Amino acid sequence: MKNIVIGKLTLMILFVFTMVSCADDFLEQTNPNELSTDSYWKTISDLNTGLVATYKSFGSDNNYQLLAELQRSDLAWASGYQRPFNINEKYLQTFNEASSDGEKKWAQLYTTIFRANQVIEAVDNLKGTFSNNNDEAEAVIIGAQAKFIRGFAYFILNQSFNDGKVVIWDKVPGGEDGFYRSISTSQEVKDFFRADLDYAMNNLPVSWEAKEKGRVTAGAAEAVLGQSYLQENDFTKAAEYFKNVIVKYGYSLTPNPGSNFTTMDELNEESILEIVRSTDYKQELNQWDWRDTGASSIQQQLTGASGWWGAVAANWLIGEYRNDPIDYADPRNIITEEDGTQRFRKFSLRTSYSVAIVDDPDIGYYGYDQTAEACNFNVKMTCFWRKNTNWDLGAESEQALSPGKVRSGVNIRLIRLSEIYLQYAECLIEMGNVDEALVYINRVRRRGGVQLLGLIGTGEYPLNDHDNNSYDAESLMNHLRYKEYPLELSCEGNASGNRNADLRRWGVKKQRFVELAARRYTADNYEFTKEDGTTTTRWGSIVKELDPSDSLVDDNWNEFQEASVNYVESEHAYWKLPNNEIITNPIVNGEE
Repeated sequence: MKNIVIGKLTLMILFVFTMVSCADDFLEQTNPNELSTDSYWKTISDLNTGLVATYKSFGSDNNYQLLAELQRSDLAWASGYQRPFNINEKYLQTFNEASSDGEKKWAQLYTTIFRANQVIEAVDNLKGTFSNNNDEAEAVIIGAQAKFIRGFAYFILNQSFNDGKVVIWDKVPGGEDGFYRSISTSQEVKDFFRADLDYAMNNLPVSWEAKEKGRVTAGAAEAVLGQSYLQENDFTKAAEYFKNVIVKYGYSLTPNPGSNFTTMDELNEESILEIVRSTDYKQELNQWDWRDTGASSIQQQLTGASGWWGAVAANWLIGEYRNDPIDYADPRNIITEEDGTQRFRKFSLRTSYSVAIVDDPDIGYYGYDQTAEACNFNVKMTCFWRKNTNWDLGAESEQALSPGKVRSGVNIRLIRLSEIYLQYAECLIEMGNVDEALVYINRVRRRGGVQLLGLIGTGEYPLNDHDNNSYDAESLMNHLRYKEYPLELSCEGNASGNRNADLRRWGVKKQRFVELAARRYTADNYEFTKEDGTTTTRWGSIVKELDPSDSLVDDNWNEFQEASVNYVESEHAYWKLPNNEIITNPIVNGEE
């Protein structure tokens, strides 16, 4: 009996091992109903399909986190509540490794990198296997686009997270290399993405034609290379790249600043890097897609017309926009009324196309001739960004433009020539060439219809109005940091991320919050006549700065009080490594 039992057990064990072996063999079989990496990446069409997916990921707002970067800078007051209540962790400078915006930015950038790596690996594997030279050449350009996108993603990661120390993936995770890697040094990350961008610069076309416009270019790669050296204050090297961008690629400033902030003239001559957007309905997008959402969409957070006040211009910035001095010698600043009388613009063209101010009589807003009539300014929200909203499309609100959904029709400008002009000017100032820096700053100001800097009758445009001030390196740099950069570039694509990086590299972010926290304000009312002839008042809608000792000071307008106390350079200069990465990647910090 005992022998029989042992025999049965032996047979059962042999059966189990046989089944395990069969299972292993079965698991190694290729499912004919599924595409594998080996069976898919075979043709130019496959490469182009993969590249389209990479561009789709590149276009995600989560790569740039415009709202979150605005909220943690000096440019915005951010809450979603009426002043003075504020619980926004970015504005309060209390964000940490668990903050969702940092996690979303990190995750999306690595998704973009993953897709780019798929294309790059496939291009490398297929080189030399195509049947004709045209396909071989096209494969190189496809690979160069993917390398640009990967390099740009790492540029953002390096300037955004963990003192620049992030995880480098130069290939698709898996195989012998595994799924985990530790962080690399900031310099290693820079060397990696600069190699990608250098390859892109030397293999991408200068421009694209027709429906291909919007793809990345050699000029964009050179611009990002320059910005990467600027971020480490290597002004000589950065200036070399910026000068090339200015002279080699045929870029020029648009005559109208609104061409860069609205749906008109998109992908224009000033555009260097731009993400194409559309209000068209797309059936493949679910209700939570970032391009087709309600309250969480960028434009819904920024608009003054039934918006959510996710980020509104800070009081100091509103004051700068209101006081941006017009050039009285510029005929664009002359307004002809219906009765034939003429007057000057109340605000500069740059101001009117950048922000919506309650008493701006010269440019409409969401289908109304007067900004004041389009939205309610009675809630201590005195200014809204026009940038990244659909204010110019004739609808009375974002919801009315695409009922049930809120879609953006405005392309996201990530880099444009005026930004390169100003960054080149910064390099020139640091290199001791103040006069040449003034040339590039004044080109930007002249396009915006703004009074030029410098002595009357001097410079490239002696007949235009000048402020008649003599600038040295220190005074011009202060102007550039706290007037020109924010007035020209606030609330734009990656420029808002650059603002935090700039404040950090200048070593002034804590000081900036302290200085702004000491300022005091009040607000005046604005009475106007509506289109139906009735008179309405927007209460407390014109904010103005006062001497701190003035009896009219209203503490409900105070800003950056908490930030001035909470901001700690080691904790808040960068986003922390996200908790999700720390939990799922056990060796991210170099520990097994």
